[in-house]
Amino acid sequence: MAAYRAYILTPDDHIAKAVDIFCEDDEAAKEKAKQLVDGHDVELWQLGRKVETLKRTQE
Repeated sequence: MAAYRAYILTPDDHIAKAVDIFCEDDEAAKEKAKQLVDGHDVELWQLGRKVETLKRTQE
């Protein structure tokens, strides 16, 4: 299992909350991080490596 951290961002790109995620690989971590996108962008990181930015849907 690899450790990831998802950062839930405010509208002005500050960190509102950090969530630790443990998954087998990047793809599994992305799927878990997608569940955190609820009106906020989410950045997924593994240590110092940015894996992906998941964008909120625009209303």
